[in-house]
Amino acid sequence: MATVVAAIDQGTTSTRCMLFDHDAQVLARDQVEHRQHLPRAGWVEHDAAEIWANTRVVLAGALARAELGPGDVAAIGITNQRETAVVWDRSTGEPIAPAMVWQDTRTQAICDELGALGGGAERYRARVGLPIATYFAGPKVRWLLDNVDGARARAEAGELAFGTIDTWLVWNLSGGTDGGVHVTDVTNASRTMLMDLDTLQWAPDIAAEMDIPLAMLPEIRSSSEVYADVRERGPLAGVPIAGILGDQQAATFGQACLQPGEAKNTYGT
Repeated sequence: MATVVAAIDQGTTSTRCMLFDHDAQVLARDQVEHRQHLPRAGWVEHDAAEIWANTRVVLAGALARAELGPGDVAAIGITNQRETAVVWDRSTGEPIAPAMVWQDTRTQAICDELGALGGGAERYRARVGLPIATYFAGPKVRWLLDNVDGARARAEAGELAFGTIDTWLVWNLSGGTDGGVHVTDVTNASRTMLMDLDTLQWAPDIAAEMDIPLAMLPEIRSSSEVYADVRERGPLAGVPIAGILGDQQAATFGQACLQPGEAKNTYGT
């Protein structure tokens, strides 16, 4: 009987898998760091393919340490660095450029342009809950479409997909080019500057102002449901992917901040 939950924690500096039993005790863990690429001042990049490879490594490693197999795992949950943006080709599964990390500030000119439309940094706050800032994923997608050769035409033709790291991992775990599911959850979508907090769906008018085709955005789903099963090509084949939470929202839940007025603070990354 499957009694173990696998948690994938894909962070800014490493990828980790932890296995929990029914009493929330840690049975095993594995962790692999990935490289930080700093090609220019203000640019911070990750290799999305390296992150996906490391995810497979830590899943297999944690299972091996616990001497367990896929049949012992009831579900997989994913928590992740939130604003980091990946854009990839749907037919090949290859990213069109390195992932732009949340720390990357090269989108400042785009942010200034959006603010100049009226309202400054507060232009979208009432709708999306965020100021216009380089931190968030929407301007990063716009930058990639503007600066990678042919990217905008490919995006408008429906050939490209965007996702934060949760989306990238779920798409690959669920089949990639062979039927991968293109989804995100509300916590990650809320960090793009593109999700309307009232509808919990993409805001078409804001996406249009950022010049981002809606067709490349993932479907927004809840944080706790079965999105897909892992496909038959990895250490957890057939196991349902049943939870997604951005890392800071997950930490809030993990610290048992479950009542109005409770809060947590995070230092470092």
